[in-house]
Amino acid sequence: MYEKTSFPDLHLQTRTITLNSVMPKLTLSSRTSQTVDALLQYINRSPSPFHAVYETVQALSAAGFKQLREEDSWKEAVKPNGKYYVTRNQSAVVAFAVGGKYQHGNGFHVIGAHTDSPCLKVKPTSNIESQGYLQVGVETYGGGLFHTWFDRDLGLAGRVIVRESDSNFQSKLLFVNRPIMRIPTLAIHLDHKAAENFSFNKETHLRPVIASAARAELEVTTDCKGLPKSKHASVLLQLIANELNIKIDQICDFELCLFDTQGGNIGGALNEFIFSPRLDNLCCSWIATQALIESLDNLANDENIRVAALFDNEEVGSQSLMGAGSNFLQSVAERVAQGELCGAAARKSFLVSADMAHGVHPNYSDKHEQNHRPILDGGPVIKHNANARYATSGTSAFLMKELARRHDVEIQEFVVRQDAGCGSTIGPMLSTRTGIRTIDVGLAQLSMHSIREMCGTEDLVKTLDWFRAFYSEFSSLDSCLKTD
Repeated sequence: MYEKTSFPDLHLQTRTITLNSVMPKLTLSSRTSQTVDALLQYINRSPSPFHAVYETVQALSAAGFKQLREEDSWKEAVKPNGKYYVTRNQSAVVAFAVGGKYQHGNGFHVIGAHTDSPCLKVKPTSNIESQGYLQVGVETYGGGLFHTWFDRDLGLAGRVIVRESDSNFQSKLLFVNRPIMRIPTLAIHLDHKAAENFSFNKETHLRPVIASAARAELEVTTDCKGLPKSKHASVLLQLIANELNIKIDQICDFELCLFDTQGGNIGGALNEFIFSPRLDNLCCSWIATQALIESLDNLANDENIRVAALFDNEEVGSQSLMGAGSNFLQSVAERVAQGELCGAAARKSFLVSADMAHGVHPNYSDKHEQNHRPILDGGPVIKHNANARYATSGTSAFLMKELARRHDVEIQEFVVRQDAGCGSTIGPMLSTRTGIRTIDVGLAQLSMHSIREMCGTEDLVKTLDWFRAFYSEFSSLDSCLKTD
């Protein structure tokens, strides 16, 4: 329709277009919509690895999994048809379900992922005041695209050690889900080169503003005024205390990171995309856990143990107490198998290393090898590398492809260009440490390691179906192929 708009000495005709009249709207299937909503709820509630493990444990507990502690004896605790989980450092978790026909020496079917993502972490001494602003000193964690953190509304999350009394200390999760910090860019008028080549110094330019010094001085509470000069701004400590409903002098220490307060959501004109922070790798962490839970219907007939292992610190090399380079998975498996993992059990086992994959970028397609260009919603991706940067072998790839074929799950494959570097995953590390056959897989995504990333809605459902089938059916498939 046309409407006439009048201005003095000017007459224009404008056309009002209703989007629905020219663009069909895709309605996601009920299952896809519910699956995506569940993932986004998990991601939005998990601004730190501590929160991701907490949310994972909540889901496991609701499904009947019982907690085991590493410091306790498990000798009489683990039984066929039992469901259990173990946490380490509050940031890593191994969940497992024991088949009803399991016997010691049988195999483990494992899906491994990681709970951490590139972020900014608060330094041990973070108090900075500059030009009338209070700022928070932060340290980069992982190989993030940290230019994407400028001009974002940032919240604060992690864990805080709280003194309840002289003999009682508690670890409490902190989740300040509102924009309390921001890293402002420099106006182009003051740096004309920034529009063509934006660069920054991580130490001096990547400092978020949390408050104006003058306003903070006026608002400071009596609790702060009596304290000695702190390693952290009083306004930051007061904020933490208020969120946890404690006094400032109860704060003993903390591990905190910044996060984008804009949550994940469904996007695209046809609702085919997921736009969200931390898709790498909370997406695979959620799928692994959900697939394990959904596979429990036929657990009674399984001779093996089904495992979902979520590690911390993958983005910085995994060499930590709670990383894939630790003894966490091996320790759990050996205790369950009563020391037989290194023998028959390892050779009967299989591990899926699940981490997000590089989808081909429409503006930079030349960055991909011409015959290996995964697309979003084209199906899960199997990763290959001749130099063992990924753990995929010919046999491990065949088995998972055959499983996908049986469930009409289309598979894509990825090989990095030979003139480009290749990243790695927890796959080669776990395979080397445990002696378990391994494959590296993931969902295609764009903007990997940006503060906001992008993947496909249908890939989520396809991968969930594939992983659930792995837990439920891999035993019978594996018996059809013997190589040693």
